[in-house]
Amino acid sequence: MIQKRIVQWALMAIAVPVAAAGARRLSRTIEARRGPSGVSRLLTKGADRLRPQKAKRHAFW
Repeated sequence: MIQKRIVQWALMAIAVPVAAAGARRLSRTIEARRGPSGVSRLLTKGADRLRPQKAKRHAFW
């Protein structure tokens, strides 16, 4: 039971961000070569759903 939770945590902590970064990089590569297309927009949307870009942090003071 604990091993199952560890595997789930590892999947969420490692695999999902790597997949989002890969999709985002592939989207940028496609746009650089061929311009914006439906495929590149779909890859960007998928990456945003997996891992949205974090907003910049502001200081408290």
